[in-house]
This record gives sequence, C-alpha cells and structure tokens, in this order.
Amino acid sequence: MKSIAALHDVVTPWSDGLEPSDAELEEIEVELPLILAERDLLDAEIMTLDRTPTEVDEQRLRRACRRVLAARAALENRAAHLPSSGGAA
Repeated sequence: MKSIAALHDVVTPWSDGLEPSDAELEEIEVELPLILAERDLLDAEIMTLDRTPTEVDEQRLRRACRRVLAARAALENRAAHLPSSGGAA
C-alpha cells in the first residue's frame, strides 16, 4: 500500500512562485488607494441599482468618482516621477 503523504509532492509540488514577491506586495501597496477608491465607487453604484438615487446617493457617487480620479492622478504622477528602468540609448 502506498502512502498518500509520499505522493503529496507528486500531486501538488511546492513552488516558490505561489507567494507574491516583495516587489509585487509593494506594487499592491502603492495601488491600494486606487483599489479602495474604486471599491467605494462600486459600493455607491450598487446601492443605486434597484432604486432612484436620492440627493445623498448622488453626492456619494460624485465624491467616490472624485476619489477615484484623484487616486488615479496620484498614481500616474508617481509613475511619471519615478526614474525609468530602461537604459539610455
């Protein structure tokens, strides 16, 4: 009789690529304000799907849109100020 534990590595071999690298985690952290702003916008949109938006709903949607735009602009500005990784020709 064969042991399942002995075959475990054959069935699901461990790979170091399963966990995100430090660079990937840092990128996620940099993009987190945009991710959270987009989540808030989606929440605001979902709340108005099955009813007519009230004035408060419209304010919440506008505020969420402004947060998404500000987060995108900040991310783009940050990317524009980072030194490029490519070499000079």
